Amino acid sequence: MLNAEDLIAFEREIAAEFEAGRIKAPVHFAGGNEQQLIDVFRTISPRDWVLCSWRSHYHCLLKGVPREQVKTAILKGRSIALCFPQYRILSSAIVGGICPIATGLAWAIKERGGPERVHVFLGDMSANTGISHECVKYCAGHDLPVRWIIEDNKKSVCTDTRATWGELTPAISLTCYDYKLTWPHVGTGQWVRF
Repeated sequence: MLNAEDLIAFEREIAAEFEAGRIKAPVHFAGGNEQQLIDVFRTISPRDWVLCSWRSHYHCLLKGVPREQVKTAILKGRSIALCFPQYRILSSAIVGGICPIATGLAWAIKERGGPERVHVFLGDMSANTGISHECVKYCAGHDLPVRWIIEDNKKSVCTDTRATWGELTPAISLTCYDYKLTWPHVGTGQWVRF
């Protein structure tokens, strides 16, 4: 299993590529949540599915996607939509867009009696959207093998999530952790001319 220093070093390497103008697409960096993710991934089996949003570099690495394969995809401009189905990890740049996909995967697993689970990572803003609430409720109502994980950095892009949406009050039991993002919402904070 990777450690926090490995994850941080990867993001710094990608940041250098971005600042050098070699990534000609949006890049969403992770940071400040390394240990929380490492702890969560200890409970995820290789046969399980991981679905996440546009900030998924760490998730891919922790799910077992080789470092160079993740880096190549990011350099090709796919940072915000990394998908490696052979490693059972999918992400979406659409706010809450991963929720219906997770629901469908979980339904298929239940229908065929499979042992795997679906782990869905959502930001605190995405967790407040209608599509998220509908999918969480549907999965709970049908006892689907889904675990919803809220990654709470208390931001809706650059706005305080609680000021915008009020308190996060999940209708069912969710795994949730707090962290402070060490990178801007997108990019590195440096203007880059492509």
